Amino acid sequence: MALKGLILSGGKGTRLRPITHTSAKQLVPVANKPVLFYGIEAMAAAGIEEVGIIIAPETGDEIRAAAGDGSRFGVRITYIVQDEPAGLAHAVLTAEPFLGSDPFVMYLGDNLLQGGISDLVQAFERNEPEALILLTPVPDPEHYGVAELDGDRVVALAEKPPEPKTNLALVGVYLFSPRIHDAARAIEPSARGELEITDAIQHLVDAGARVEPHIVQGWWKDTGRLDDMLEANRLILDNLQTRVEGELVDSTVEGRVVIEPGARLERCTVRGPAIIGTGTRLVDAYVGPYTAIAEDCLVEQAEIEHSILLAGSQVRNLAGRMESSLLGRNVKISRDEGRQPRAYRFMVGDNSEIGIL
Repeated sequence: MALKGLILSGGKGTRLRPITHTSAKQLVPVANKPVLFYGIEAMAAAGIEEVGIIIAPETGDEIRAAAGDGSRFGVRITYIVQDEPAGLAHAVLTAEPFLGSDPFVMYLGDNLLQGGISDLVQAFERNEPEALILLTPVPDPEHYGVAELDGDRVVALAEKPPEPKTNLALVGVYLFSPRIHDAARAIEPSARGELEITDAIQHLVDAGARVEPHIVQGWWKDTGRLDDMLEANRLILDNLQTRVEGELVDSTVEGRVVIEPGARLERCTVRGPAIIGTGTRLVDAYVGPYTAIAEDCLVEQAEIEHSILLAGSQVRNLAGRMESSLLGRNVKISRDEGRQPRAYRFMVGDNSEIGIL
């Protein structure tokens, strides 16, 4: 029984604006690798060879260009355009021509799951339920799809219930038999006008189908918001293996640090876990733990900690330390030396956020 993979990569990313005005949220990097790639790699590691990626008309070309035909991940990628974000169950129906009568794993493209999905795929193949859903205890279940269990069976699901009956939230990874297609066709759109996957799974439960839960032991992150993005960056960087291939001039590197080939550090300290991308220059700078600096950046006379810088960004001549920040591509942050009195000058895009602390 060969499972196929389905990765949803169509959403608008409104909570990560302004970064997502110009880039798909699934391509925002965590530890210098697009979030989407972690999902593709997890599928490849679980032995899945055929992967469909749901894309939106607006960001589809960018995702196609980034992930290509899948050969470098060891999979074959088929791109499936979803004209409107009409819910996860709608995405399943959109992908039905690709999925056919095969069982499949559905993975939300902006999610990160520690430890991959190989054990889930094995449990699914062993027990052959109609659906296997991932659950994790959360402090605020009213913001998630929530499951009620009876032993090792799911008996009820509710989408963002005002008064949740359990604290078990659905994680963005699901395994389905082809019966899910009929279930998705049988349900009505929810109050927000979408075909909810929770309703489709509930339809299976009501029809007496076996839906099994799998409680996630490791961490799971939905990277839709800045804080989650930084936290995911921290969690991934925690597993770094030190690798220093760039050029160090009078510089020190402490802890787990990756310096990519072509990077150059002059009179700098980098304290890991941190990653410095290829072609990036650090001059008279300090880079602290949990920082990912992408390729072709410049950090000069500045201190950065617990932050993500996308390609081509520059941070120069800052008097204080920049922390817990996410800079988009080709962003420039600098302070002119020697100007008195001190003043701030900004050119900022829509929906940006600047905190001066």
